[in-house]
Amino acid sequence: MQKDSTKWYASWFDTSYYHTLYKDRDHEEAQLFMDNLTQYLNLPEEAKILDLACGKGRHSIYLNQLGYDVTGVDLSPNSIRIAQEHENEKLHFHVHDMREPLPQQYEAIFNLFTSFGYFDDETDNIKTLKAIRDSLSEYGFAVMDFMNVDKVIPNLIAEETKTVDGIEFHLKRRYENGFIIKDISFDDKGEHHDFTERVRAFRLEDFEKMMEEADINLLDIFGDYKLKKFYKGESERLIMIFK
Repeated sequence: MQKDSTKWYASWFDTSYYHTLYKDRDHEEAQLFMDNLTQYLNLPEEAKILDLACGKGRHSIYLNQLGYDVTGVDLSPNSIRIAQEHENEKLHFHVHDMREPLPQQYEAIFNLFTSFGYFDDETDNIKTLKAIRDSLSEYGFAVMDFMNVDKVIPNLIAEETKTVDGIEFHLKRRYENGFIIKDISFDDKGEHHDFTERVRAFRLEDFEKMMEEADINLLDIFGDYKLKKFYKGESERLIMIFK
């Protein structure tokens, strides 16, 4: 079953197979990151937080457990439907396109786990940054957690097979035309599936240019979930604090 790769994020993220392939993500590490971030930002009690591109809401749910008023949004209706099972008075989920600003403003907006750079049209990335800017309160902060391209590209594993829940996923990775691309193929229930992930290989200097164009102030940069200093060729992540 071939999907339209021009909108790969709309199709692939909305399948159950996406969540199967990535089910082994480290929840303890994610919670430690949220602890470190909220402490660093010194957010007020019951602060309103937006989790932008929240998936099934693992970060949102934990932030809500810390006492914050959290809204999670994602383009995938299936992910949001699953996340909505956890809703309460201070935890809500909606289907939303990150290129559009939200109707209310937030003390913090988190865009986590490389959930940016999907679009072929460069202007859509600027639109997303402006939407984040416009959805922040006067004293609010935004956080973007992106891959560190200068570490990822030299260490790309060209081909790999992962078996999860009895499904054999064949993965091929490459760097091409400014994108890091992962082709995913597998068979399940007598049907063949092909999907592609394409993420723009943005470096810190690319973000600096885009943020300048979007009238955004980059305040701080970290290199991992413990909020250690960013080193271009070594750090695991590129984590940016801005407003």
